[in-house]
Amino acid sequence: MSGLVVAVVLFAALLHASWNAIVKSGKDTFLTTVLVSAGAALISLAVLPFVNSPAPASWPYMAASAVAQLAYYSLLAAAYKAGDMSHAYPLMRGSAPLLVALASWPLIGERLSAMQMGAVACICAGILGLYVAARTSAIGKAPNNTGRATAFALANACVIASYTLIDGIGVRLSGAPAAYTMWIFVLNGTGLLLWTALRRPTDLFAYAQTQWRLAAIGGFGTLASYGLALWAMTQAPVAAIAALRETSILFAIAIAALFLREKISPRRYLAIALIAAGAILMRMA
Repeated sequence: MSGLVVAVVLFAALLHASWNAIVKSGKDTFLTTVLVSAGAALISLAVLPFVNSPAPASWPYMAASAVAQLAYYSLLAAAYKAGDMSHAYPLMRGSAPLLVALASWPLIGERLSAMQMGAVACICAGILGLYVAARTSAIGKAPNNTGRATAFALANACVIASYTLIDGIGVRLSGAPAAYTMWIFVLNGTGLLLWTALRRPTDLFAYAQTQWRLAAIGGFGTLASYGLALWAMTQAPVAAIAALRETSILFAIAIAALFLREKISPRRYLAIALIAAGAILMRMA
């Protein structure tokens, strides 16, 4: 893998962690998520006329992925509202490869290798460690939402695994990976925006007036992160790129500590390291 490709993937991982930090730091995590999604949809609409259209065979997968990602954005906002980014992000991003690997056996007959079994052990130990660390730090303090944050994060890991499997099939059928990706952003961004406009029209309009920059910055971040990773996969083995992308967990922790001022205990650092190691092993296996 060339130095350029490594640099591009690391930058993509940083962008992914950064737009998640934007959501976490927003005054209203759900409305911030809506703005980020809408921003990505607008950018995608501007680019779509210049790329090839996806094949009709991929449209059902595109629609299913868009629906799944509506759930993803909703659970993302809920997880960040309930708990720290340094707690929720590793659970969401680290558990998803585990779930994909476990689901691949019954669904498509792919058995876990020895390395994957080791990855499962690392991720499970890290998930348990994160939860124990969070509960331990809460002893003697006011009740917190650690349980809710964990539940939302793990539920979102299931959603991430679902749309990963869906897109794994759909993008191959599309014949146009870039267009397939753009249409997913357009569909889920439009759907999330309309749903919010019906439920909270006044709040959405007022929030967008003061926080519109989040749509541009966050929307660019999520699109660029995925697009750069997609380009890198045309230049190097997919498994190697996917493994390198898991460094986003480490970037997320650094951002949470340095910019969001979250207090991260040594136990949490150890648990995060286990999840990151397991995710990388799972991707490389």
